[in-house]
Amino acid sequence: MPYASSHKATTAPHSKNAASANATIDQQRNTQRENPTQQAIKQAVDFLLEQLAADKSETLSTYLAAMARFHKYSFGNIMAIARQRPTATHVAGFHTWKELGRFVKRGEKGIQIFAPMMGKRRTKDDNNQRSKQDDNAKAAPVLIGFRAVYVFDYTQTEGAELPEMEHSINGEVGEHRNRLIAFLDSQNIALEYSEEIAPALGVSYGGRIALLPGQQKAEEFTTLVHELAHELLHKTERRTGTTTTMRETEAEAVAFIVGQAIGLEMGTASSDYIQMYAGNAELLTESLHVIQQTSALILDAIQPRSDAQANQSFAEVA
Repeated sequence: MPYASSHKATTAPHSKNAASANATIDQQRNTQRENPTQQAIKQAVDFLLEQLAADKSETLSTYLAAMARFHKYSFGNIMAIARQRPTATHVAGFHTWKELGRFVKRGEKGIQIFAPMMGKRRTKDDNNQRSKQDDNAKAAPVLIGFRAVYVFDYTQTEGAELPEMEHSINGEVGEHRNRLIAFLDSQNIALEYSEEIAPALGVSYGGRIALLPGQQKAEEFTTLVHELAHELLHKTERRTGTTTTMRETEAEAVAFIVGQAIGLEMGTASSDYIQMYAGNAELLTESLHVIQQTSALILDAIQPRSDAQANQSFAEVA
């Protein structure tokens, strides 16, 4: 009988299991304390779920827009910025703004993000005799934790105007299309045009993308990004853990972020995006994370070098 078999267990294993469980809980608590970015992500996702439960789907658009504007930042810091100041466009630290000829306005509250702390973590054996070569190898910098830092949005500062802030593509894809096609080539993804895929605008086949000819340039560009997102996200083992709806909305979110980042008018993100998660914060976090990583990868590939350098000046903390 099940009860009899479980009843045979002695108190010793039970105590051991309890101790193990307590150790696991303590370990989780220590991990959360050591990695505050995870706490920031959880707070941002919980807030997003609350807003969506209240039919405030514009919060999702805010988060995706933040991924477009701050793709040089880490996922955790993007979520923290979007949570604290949804209207932020360009952020930098107090001293960076000063170097750019701008100054934080009196009374402005900073946006808290987290910067990595690098150091040299040594083992107990480091005091033993060893060669200088071994010493140099062990002295390599490692991540030892995070510290809270504060950045300020452009609107929280005043002073010299920044020319790069006025740059806008106004709905034109420009050279971004050529760079996107070059990126496809670097990923060994073939591009072709076919009338046979109609009414679909694009189809991803795994190593090959087909587009419907005759699309407007902006529409073709976002369609291509959508299908590229499928190639990068959904032609791997991850596909088995996703549904069709989830895959389509992830690809659409990537297209939204990339399109908005280069200046296209993308409208708002669909409020249907959240429905597949049914309040599952873990699943939503994982999905938003891969969306951010994929869109950042594409933007890094298609962004002009001058724009990349300008954006990097703001991304002083990743």
